[in-house]
Amino acid sequence: MTMPDVLEVDSVTKRYSERTILSDIYLKCTTGDIVGLFGRNGTGKSTLLKIVFGVEDANNKFVRVNGQKLSSQSEAFREISYLSQDTFLPNNITVLEVIRLTLNQKNVDSFSSDAILKPFLSNKVNSLSGGELRYLEIKLLLSLPSKFVLLDEPFNGISPLLIESVTDLIKSSSKSKGIIITDHDYQSVLNVMNRSYLLYDGSLKEISSREDLVNWGYLNAYT
Repeated sequence: MTMPDVLEVDSVTKRYSERTILSDIYLKCTTGDIVGLFGRNGTGKSTLLKIVFGVEDANNKFVRVNGQKLSSQSEAFREISYLSQDTFLPNNITVLEVIRLTLNQKNVDSFSSDAILKPFLSNKVNSLSGGELRYLEIKLLLSLPSKFVLLDEPFNGISPLLIESVTDLIKSSSKSKGIIITDHDYQSVLNVMNRSYLLYDGSLKEISSREDLVNWGYLNAYT
């Protein structure tokens, strides 16, 4: 039996002036995991994902994959993919050109046969709706060879039909990847995750049920 790959984020501390946003955070994700990360605006969820990916400095951090510390940006990029809240695709080329630039040639045909993307392959990226663009970005990142994927607000601005399609993509990809996801659409996160945490007052609280989110004040009992 193949052992799962393991991403560990340890001792993460982040301060802005006198305010501590993240305090000695430890987070573990293995291939097969879909880890939900909840928290109110400003609690540091996006900051934590950026620190893990290596595009945000921290006062202290250790990021390891299978026990080996990631000591350079290139090592992090090889092991981890990251969906930010802002689009990262060039606007002035077609969807098919983006796919060809991102994926190995042998994967282009199967990727391009996606029923949602097929009608837009010859369109430029800047002509896509927000939901179509988000779907393309998510599918591209999940198709990369990296073992771990960080998804920041993947459900933001997309239709219920596309939410269902993105959920299916995430579940399917988790068979070979570890995925950490944060989104204010908490119900969609609850529907897809198999473990979850709440970022509260600088630290992570393990969440085992919706009631835990209510008890920590993240959700209203009548929501």
